Amino acid sequence: QVQLVESGGGSVQAGGSLRLSCAASGYTASRFYNCMGWFRQAPGKGRERVASISTGSGSTGYAESVKGRFTISRDNAENTLYLQMDSLKPEDTAMYYCAANWVSFDYACHVRTDFGYWGQGTQVTVSS
Repeated sequence: QVQLVESGGGSVQAGGSLRLSCAASGYTASRFYNCMGWFRQAPGKGRERVASISTGSGSTGYAESVKGRFTISRDNAENTLYLQMDSLKPEDTAMYYCAANWVSFDYACHVRTDFGYWGQGTQVTVSS
């Protein structure tokens, strides 16, 4: 199994920054997952893909709502995923989840939402 543990959430004022981390443990070999992503879900809303990264090629994908403000990255040696969030807005308030998946093609990493492994989530609250 793959275990994912998020950290770094908190409360911040609009315009501020936060950096989320996701530590992966357990089965971390590429045959178990080669794609990682961040999703979020606000109260009363559906889950939204935020950003994704291929652990092999390093290609990334972002939701239009966060492009230019959020940056996804990964430290392969430490099996840790990051999400740098700058210029935060109140509408970014949500529970943020880290997820991992195995995909056959690189582009699938940035379009699929049916990830196989999920963390417990970390809350991000942005006040105006």
